[in-house]
Amino acid sequence: MDLQTFQALLTPAGQQVLQAAEALAPREVDFLAHFTALSRRFPADLSRAALEAAILRREAMAKFPFAERLYFTRPALEQATAYPVSSYRAERFHPYQEVLDLGCSIGGDTFSLAQAAFTFGVDLDPLRLAMARANLRELGLEERALVVQGDLLRLPFRLAQGMALFFDPARRTQQQRIYSVQDYLPPLNVVNDWLQSCPSVGVKISPGVSLAELGEYQAEIEFISLDGELKEAALWFGPLRTAERRATLLPDKHTLAGLPDDRREGERLPIHEPQTYLYEPDPAVLRAGLVGMLGLQLGAAQLDPDIAYLTAEQHMPTPFARAWAVEAWFPFSLKRLRRALRERQIGRVTVKKRGSPLEPERLIQDLRLSGDQERVVFLTHLQGRPIAILAYPGLAG
Repeated sequence: MDLQTFQALLTPAGQQVLQAAEALAPREVDFLAHFTALSRRFPADLSRAALEAAILRREAMAKFPFAERLYFTRPALEQATAYPVSSYRAERFHPYQEVLDLGCSIGGDTFSLAQAAFTFGVDLDPLRLAMARANLRELGLEERALVVQGDLLRLPFRLAQGMALFFDPARRTQQQRIYSVQDYLPPLNVVNDWLQSCPSVGVKISPGVSLAELGEYQAEIEFISLDGELKEAALWFGPLRTAERRATLLPDKHTLAGLPDDRREGERLPIHEPQTYLYEPDPAVLRAGLVGMLGLQLGAAQLDPDIAYLTAEQHMPTPFARAWAVEAWFPFSLKRLRRALRERQIGRVTVKKRGSPLEPERLIQDLRLSGDQERVVFLTHLQGRPIAILAYPGLAG
């Protein structure tokens, strides 16, 4: 979709085509059939644009509770932050009267930021900016936000101490994802120029970022998961910084903050064989390097200094980890594992692993299970030696 076609889609005639497209409840796999049907009644360019908009709205429901009112491009939707994450993140900006949303795209973060402070969105892509304006109107936020075209390397605003910046650099080209922060568009180090005039800066980065690349930045690093799935990471500079490292679990806003494990001298967890309970920390806790801090809270030990499973004799409920009751454990061999499962008449297993090269699907096939019982099988290490742990499936959290 180009800018001219999108503008035509916003006209009464274009909205009629969009309503017809949405009535089809279209999916990407059925695009050709739906396009053929629509283009018999409406102009081909509008039919294509309306069908694309309707498909993306359906797909966007997983990220936005009001997706049926919004406009997207596919790359913009794929890169957009889920609304529960952007809403949580925007809470840090409540003390400010003005926020610059740098790299605002179709407005996915602007929606949340505008509810915290008046927000100026900046982007270079005219189509995405037009969609952002339409989206803000649809949400009744046009009095709370203004989006303008501009190059992030030459900002169209004068930065001031009393405002805050939110920076969302492009992390994907048309061909592939970008992994290094120095290859972001623009690169992360552009924040060094902004910090001289405006110390309150937040940055959205990939959750898979190399922590070694962030060593030069004096910022809090926060990893955020939603419903147990790691979604993104954020850097917080200046007054927005509240900790060295943070793990946040949404939607309930549980947060764990402190020094990462490699900075916590003299507070290493003990190493112990599997006890009555096994804990698997949330992926945000893992990426934040706060497994040791969590283990101290739980009174738990590690199985191996390089493995993030925790174990304890007593169960302590926590939002930061799932827990399983351990039934048995032993040095790993396929023969021994198969025998242990057959003795217990276990016909269904979920295989989880850390530090094991085995593929769970292939292992399950090789076990040739039968029986009416179910267990969780953990493949991991105990002080460098491969072990298997059998656990009951019912306990979690």
